[in-house]
Amino acid sequence: MYLTKQFSAWPSMLLCALITLSLCHDVNAKEWLVDSQQGYQALAKQLKPGDVVTLKNGVWNDFDLVFQGQGTSEKPITLTAQTKGKVILSGQSSLRLAGKHLVVSGLVFKDGFTPSNSVISFRRNKKELAYYSRVTDVVIDNYSNPDKQESDYWVALYGQYNRFDHSHLVGKRNKGVTMAVRLDTKQSQQNHHRIDHNYFGPRPIFGSNGGETLRIGTSHYSLTDSFTIVENNYFDRCDGEVEIISVKAGKNQLRNNVFFESRGTLTLRHGNGNLVENNVFFGNGVDHTGGIRVINKDQIVRNNYLEGLTGYRFGSGLTVMNGVPNSSINRYHQVDNALIEHNSLINVAHIQLAAGSDAERSAAPIRSQMQHNLVVIQSKVQPFSFFDDISGISFNQNVSNVAVDSKLASGFSHENVMLTRADNGLYYPPSTIKQGVSRDLKVIDRAQTGVSWYPKSALNIAFSSGKTIKIKADGDALILAIKNASAGDVLVLSDGNYDIRKLVSIDKPLSIVADSPLAARLTFERSTLFEIADGGSLLLDGLHISGANSPDSTGNTLIRTKKWGMLKNYRFVMRNSAIEDLNINHSFHVFDSGLGAFADQIELTNNTFTNVSGDVLRLNKEIEDLGIYNAEYVVIHNNTFSAISGALVNLYRGGSDESTFGPHLTMTKNVLNDVGLGKRNKHRSSVYLHGVQVSHIDGNVFEHGAGLRIEHTVGEPVTYVTNNRLVQTPKIAVKELRSSGQHTATLLNNKSQ
Repeated sequence: MYLTKQFSAWPSMLLCALITLSLCHDVNAKEWLVDSQQGYQALAKQLKPGDVVTLKNGVWNDFDLVFQGQGTSEKPITLTAQTKGKVILSGQSSLRLAGKHLVVSGLVFKDGFTPSNSVISFRRNKKELAYYSRVTDVVIDNYSNPDKQESDYWVALYGQYNRFDHSHLVGKRNKGVTMAVRLDTKQSQQNHHRIDHNYFGPRPIFGSNGGETLRIGTSHYSLTDSFTIVENNYFDRCDGEVEIISVKAGKNQLRNNVFFESRGTLTLRHGNGNLVENNVFFGNGVDHTGGIRVINKDQIVRNNYLEGLTGYRFGSGLTVMNGVPNSSINRYHQVDNALIEHNSLINVAHIQLAAGSDAERSAAPIRSQMQHNLVVIQSKVQPFSFFDDISGISFNQNVSNVAVDSKLASGFSHENVMLTRADNGLYYPPSTIKQGVSRDLKVIDRAQTGVSWYPKSALNIAFSSGKTIKIKADGDALILAIKNASAGDVLVLSDGNYDIRKLVSIDKPLSIVADSPLAARLTFERSTLFEIADGGSLLLDGLHISGANSPDSTGNTLIRTKKWGMLKNYRFVMRNSAIEDLNINHSFHVFDSGLGAFADQIELTNNTFTNVSGDVLRLNKEIEDLGIYNAEYVVIHNNTFSAISGALVNLYRGGSDESTFGPHLTMTKNVLNDVGLGKRNKHRSSVYLHGVQVSHIDGNVFEHGAGLRIEHTVGEPVTYVTNNRLVQTPKIAVKELRSSGQHTATLLNNKSQ
């Protein structure tokens, strides 16, 4: 019996009579086509083994979809889309499964966010879980809570013997693990779940803890076994935080996965007896791309291929951690009986052993082995670093093309290794060398993962990727053009004056450039010229901007982000421009970040800034000291700054969390004259960096201004201040706030006059 009649068109009595008749008269499986939430809810409680429920194509808004029933292995109960990809769950929709032998397929979640703690949950409530059930061929696309710090999962696996496969998850922006295997009840432990053939698409940098892509277990249940299999998945630029996968349970298998240009590592954070095998990591030289981090007992890391990884410390290509003696369940257990064998590490910048050693993490690895591994570094810079006693690791029959430290020499053969790229895309040595990964290792292609009917698109739209539009010299013409432009468009300003009488909201990636350098002159009558809103990014090139027509009030800003509540990361670039007279009153800033705003990139190149009564870059709004910050990469190159009362840059990252890589500051070949001496500059510095993880300050001239103030907090900050000239400027000040002794910054060839 196949029902094509639409439930919503039937009188309720007839619908009830039909359902009753079906239950009493026909014991065989049925196929139902449903076009409304009311129709589905009337049917949902009556489902039997073999039944197939098909949701009609269309947008299902605010649908709390509960799929519950008792199928069998031979006759599962199925919920599917009329056409894959044509059933859209939007608004505040979610899916909960409970029962046995259930199958869901073909759905798309987008244009909304879950109202609960997960988009897809393998349970209805704490007592009603899913078993032997499968979710396949589904999409969750940018389905993120607009409150970035509000935590949820996109997929939460409970129960036992469930499978999540061939699905597409991309663009999670709010706090919380993309997919979590939960072990918080006995019914969800030793679960034997399978997670396979999924496309984990780009996850943007989160800027604090809480951006993992996959987590198995939690520290509270980390001594419990999960038996979860994670295989044949593709992790594409999953950049949320230092842990791409966080394993916090025992006896899991992670095999045959590909990690492509993903910042962070597969981390065996808690739990014992896990197997990491046949995985492939392609870093391609991207910043902070990492491999595998080993903690706890009885871990096996075997036959993994790692190439082009740049990460260091906890994000290095291969990290073996120190533990805490008699560790509590939520800290770092000692590495014991680890087996690391037949791995290929090709152009991996860092291999760190006994990492994290400090007063607390003092238990070095014991009874562990590294054998039959291949290490080939084209730069010939040996990658090993040691932070404590490594005598508890035995090194046997490994091969390296670079001479290793004497502590490892007996376990490494130093050979001139010539590599050849094989058909599977991996580098191999001559057949006479047996170390490294097997020659039959299969590398899953991105196209073999996820769904075939949904595009794997880039997360960000590039500047200058759209149309080029000429704008006449009129303020309203520019406002109208910005309103009507599409993402990626370039607005070219004709020579002349543009007096902008409204605040201009930028809610898409746009470039605004001058047709002739500095011949397009902008003034503005509001307290702010440009506001970067959610979804917006802005590139300015060749403009001449003055604050002379701005209101006579304190706290004006040339460019700001939305003041609070942004979800999407943004980019801001200013090149070849002249900014002047932002001084009609005090505290007139060039760029000011809002609370919760996060920039992937901020760049100032080849500009001049003159007469500014506030700061140039204010990136200091996250003062709760929770490890949150406002910008990942800040680049300041070849600019001239004159008569700036505030700081050139105020970049702040507080707290003790170690889950992120940034912020990063690169400041090169700038001239600063009379910067930072204003009485409202409370740090009394031209550059103030607090908790910045990577700083390169090179070749700048500081004249007649305030000095550089750098405060190191957590992690192992990399700070280079080199080749700068200081004229009537205080000495560079570096302070360690969380460790004793000398600071760790490199200060070299800086000349004071």
